[in-house]
Amino acid sequence: MSAVEALPEGAYEVHALGADLGYVVEPRAYLALAAMLRGSGFEMCIDLCGVDYLEHPGRETPAEIRATRFEVVVNLLSLSRRERARIRVQAGDETPMVDSLFSLYPGVEGFEREVFDLFGIQFENHPELTRILMPEEWEGHPLRKDYGLGRVPVQFKETAPQ
Repeated sequence: MSAVEALPEGAYEVHALGADLGYVVEPRAYLALAAMLRGSGFEMCIDLCGVDYLEHPGRETPAEIRATRFEVVVNLLSLSRRERARIRVQAGDETPMVDSLFSLYPGVEGFEREVFDLFGIQFENHPELTRILMPEEWEGHPLRKDYGLGRVPVQFKETAPQ
């Protein structure tokens, strides 16, 4: 799958190390690249996570892609070919959003809900994008680097001397 000319417009191969492939993609090409990889034998999505690069991007992106604060990282596996592929999609800055991979990989439903809950990244066309770890009334997204270091006050029972 290292044929760069076969990639959708807006997707760039950033490395091919052994059997591992790596791609950086703009949001508009994210679903097309994932569908292409699915069709070429990457039948399993083994991980999907969010990243917040608040002040220090610290990552390489092709010059054609503007690096944004939030990124979604997807790891795909081809059991038949013994290969892995990683997709990094730029999700945006103020209102991060990317397409959902649910139509291609139904197993990402929980992964995407977790990233939404903890980072606030929206997944368009997700079947039920609701909080999965935090209570519904919770304000904010705890894994964002600008999230306050608040504490939950400890409740002690009053004890009277006996």
